[in-house]
Amino acid sequence: MKKRSQFEFITLMASLMSIAALALDALLPALETIGVVIGIKDSVDNQLLVVAIFLGLGIGPLLFGPYSDSIGRKPIVYMGFGLFIIASFMCVYAQSLEVMLVGRVLQGIGLAAPRTISIAIIRDMYSGDYMARIMSFITVVFILVPVIAPALGKFIMNLYEWQGIFYVQVIFSIIVGVWFWRRQPETLTIANRVSFSGASFIHGFKEVITQKSTMGYTIISGCIVGSFLVYLSASQQIFELQYGLKEEFPYIFSATALSIGTAIYLNGTLVLRFGMKRLVNIAIFAFFFIALLYTILFSSGINPPVGVLIGFFCAQFISIGFLFGNIRALAMEPLGHIAGMAAAITGFISTMMAVPISIYIGSFVKTSSLPLFVGFSIAGIISIAVIGWLYSMNKNKNKKEVLIS
Repeated sequence: MKKRSQFEFITLMASLMSIAALALDALLPALETIGVVIGIKDSVDNQLLVVAIFLGLGIGPLLFGPYSDSIGRKPIVYMGFGLFIIASFMCVYAQSLEVMLVGRVLQGIGLAAPRTISIAIIRDMYSGDYMARIMSFITVVFILVPVIAPALGKFIMNLYEWQGIFYVQVIFSIIVGVWFWRRQPETLTIANRVSFSGASFIHGFKEVITQKSTMGYTIISGCIVGSFLVYLSASQQIFELQYGLKEEFPYIFSATALSIGTAIYLNGTLVLRFGMKRLVNIAIFAFFFIALLYTILFSSGINPPVGVLIGFFCAQFISIGFLFGNIRALAMEPLGHIAGMAAAITGFISTMMAVPISIYIGSFVKTSSLPLFVGFSIAGIISIAVIGWLYSMNKNKNKKEVLIS
């Protein structure tokens, strides 16, 4: 095996993560068509097809993360790809909402393996601000998928109907799986493996949830991811139904995704200069005030011109771009010795927060985009409160250390 470049490592890790983005975003242009096929009567219920896979992405890490600390990272990825492929065919042949939702949840559980293990592999190899830097560059590559996925999904639909989107996802997962098998060495040494048992899981779970900084940043992650999931699940309804921009929707979605990508790219450079915590603090305040400004300006509930709405979304997502990688790295920082379990539990908690947040806020997004920004505002103020709590906790800790010394 030839030695890999860092570029290949970044691209491979991004590819492992990006299959989940492809499964989420490529289906967006097909939601209305699939809804008709499987008998969905209320268009708001189309959002469940997005939320369901995200639910699986939250459950899956609890199965795969701790087990990867026992048998290694690579076997877990193969298991996840296998389940994803089976679930994809289940979705292709679904004739009811219930079967489609089960298939989407199983897709998410399967994709949780490469998504979680890629983070564990990165933590095996890097730490601190350098981990955040690598995460940023990986996310830049990863973000290209949401940029092109809706347009790709629409293109596939025009040629092969909506089922073709699932076939393309399966083919992509097989290609990435073979690449991973051939080029990625195992990063968890035998000496660092821990036996998987109920006792070890409970011990690891206790260690994660009692690590205050980890839980604080995980709560923030749940709020931010929940807010973004509302956009993912409701964007098709907003732009296609509220604005009547069915043909333009894939390109609008791509523009908003690019704003996140730009911020993540800048983060990779700025994080070493300013540090993760400072960038997170600035981005959270920006996230809150942008949402609050929209809520005040358009409190009537009447949608603004589409260009104004896109501008607010892009500004909002620039702040999110500075949060995604940094928050996850900060949450994982104290737990490198149980990276697989830590990635699993923090991912599970944040997703279990995000899904109900998304479902609840999304239920109000019927004739106006205002509920989306009200939800952003609430998530922002909760995140600011958590940042304040973490700051106070660290301040008290430093005082105690000074007194002891």
